[in-house]
Amino acid sequence: MRDLSRQMKIDSHHHFWHYNPVEFGWIDETMRVIRRDFLPEDLRGEIARAGIEGVVSVQARQSLSETQSLLEFADGNDFIKGVVGWVEISSARVSEDLERFAAKPKFKSVRHVIQGEQDDNFILRSDFNRGIRVLKRFSLAYDILVLERHLPQTIRFVDDHPDQVFVMDHIAKPRIKDGIFEPWNQNIRELAKRPNVSCKISGMVTEADFSGWSEAQLRPYFDTVLEAFGPQRLMFGSDWPVCLVASSYATWRDVVSHWVAGLTTHEQDRILGGTAVEVYKL
Repeated sequence: MRDLSRQMKIDSHHHFWHYNPVEFGWIDETMRVIRRDFLPEDLRGEIARAGIEGVVSVQARQSLSETQSLLEFADGNDFIKGVVGWVEISSARVSEDLERFAAKPKFKSVRHVIQGEQDDNFILRSDFNRGIRVLKRFSLAYDILVLERHLPQTIRFVDDHPDQVFVMDHIAKPRIKDGIFEPWNQNIRELAKRPNVSCKISGMVTEADFSGWSEAQLRPYFDTVLEAFGPQRLMFGSDWPVCLVASSYATWRDVVSHWVAGLTTHEQDRILGGTAVEVYKL
């Protein structure tokens, strides 16, 4: 039985999928290790070995059917505490779709794959922003998935929604493999000035060299978001199974645990669970 005086450990970011090469064309030959199905029974053992007690399942495809499937997985598996799904935010029927999914208590947030849009200003489109304004009606967060080059537009976007809860995925995907620190550093610090934005410590090993990354290489990026957001607005995420192209689940969990070891117990609890519990209302 869990000690109720201790914060539950949460993985705030992972995916499930039934693999097929058409819908998962982004999984190229360098990522062939994840060209298979990944389902709740696969994750259950991983989190048990890593001491994780709950997870947040995040969309990997932009389809209403996948959102429905994630919610069904959540209904059938108590360790799945929340779902970040997809709806077509720019659609005229966004309210109808949100109402349908928000009837499920584990539906916590919405995400659109901004990084995959050809228009670098997609996040500023008026139809997209009209849909974002509907989220507050259903008490939903919004997960921001962008590349670091989109941060200037993202800052403008967040400023247009000061009362909306936002979560930045994968520390905005800095160009770690190429050792490029600016302008990501400046822009992520500027974004962090907005108190309605939290940030996931996730997706970092796959922005580095899959086989050659090191904790020392990643550390400046971690230190930056720790200083910018503080432990109160950071949350651990595995990005499993995508992380498997560069790291095992347990290895990534150990890396983050090593980074936070010098913080107070309360600060560690925030990053390893408390922030996710608060932001996603788990």
